[in-house]
Amino acid sequence: MPNFRLLLAVGLLSASRLVAQPKVRLDVLPPPLNAWADDAPFVSSAGLLTDASMRDLLSNGFPARLHYRLERWVGGRWFDDLKAAAEWDVILKYDVLGKKYQVVRVVNKKAASLGDFGTLEDAATVVEAPYKTTIALPKKGQRGYYNLLLDVELLSLSDLDEVERWLRGELKPAVSGKKNPGTALGRGVRTLVVRLLGGEKRHYEARTGTFRL
Repeated sequence: MPNFRLLLAVGLLSASRLVAQPKVRLDVLPPPLNAWADDAPFVSSAGLLTDASMRDLLSNGFPARLHYRLERWVGGRWFDDLKAAAEWDVILKYDVLGKKYQVVRVVNKKAASLGDFGTLEDAATVVEAPYKTTIALPKKGQRGYYNLLLDVELLSLSDLDEVERWLRGELKPAVSGKKNPGTALGRGVRTLVVRLLGGEKRHYEARTGTFRL
């Protein structure tokens, strides 16, 4: 019965709320002086965390995982070739008891705290700030471009234990996606709650223009 009431309440809330989709911007910024062969690009974003349903989920303790993948492509006569890729994650979680947002970046399975923040706006500023990537650089004379992919996922409550372990430095379970068993019913209900609020997963892409070295 409690689960049924929860689903009913969330369903009514979702059905009664008409929220305009926020305008999201995703950018791959060139290195200084457009020296593509000498330095890696930066990536930045805006508007990722302004959606009302996402803000509601975050404020109620649902952690968000932002998975980035930057690809470097070289243009060919007939087909383009993928030459290098770099991936990293940013985790954003609201500590309900401490009333603060925690932001962690994970690169090559190493987690680094980006700080604790009193408001989502402050946390979003850090999450969306330009970040210099570590992708392998192109060779002189190549003609290519960068393509950036971003998946924003609101994790279900069954992932909370993994995220807590992540924030404490016990990284492997959260990164590999291994979860505590729990019950199928419990996981199903929690996942359905996230889906009803419209915040389960969103995908964005951005591509640079073609550069010639």
